[in-house]
Amino acid sequence: MKISARNILKGNVTEIAKGATTSHVRIDIGGGAIVTASITNEAVADLQLEKGKQAYAVIKASDVMVGID
Repeated sequence: MKISARNILKGNVTEIAKGATTSHVRIDIGGGAIVTASITNEAVADLQLEKGKQAYAVIKASDVMVGID
């Protein structure tokens, strides 16, 4: 896989919470860190995502992040 994004985090899918049109996919990237992505249910099916499968969290700098102190 070659992509232009610089932030690619390899991990394992720990949970897929499907909604009406969108799923929240949780990826354990190690060290106690979990990344959650919101993707379409169609994308989940196309990627054949399931709990325990290896996946990558790809983060684009233009996306919004949330933080607290």
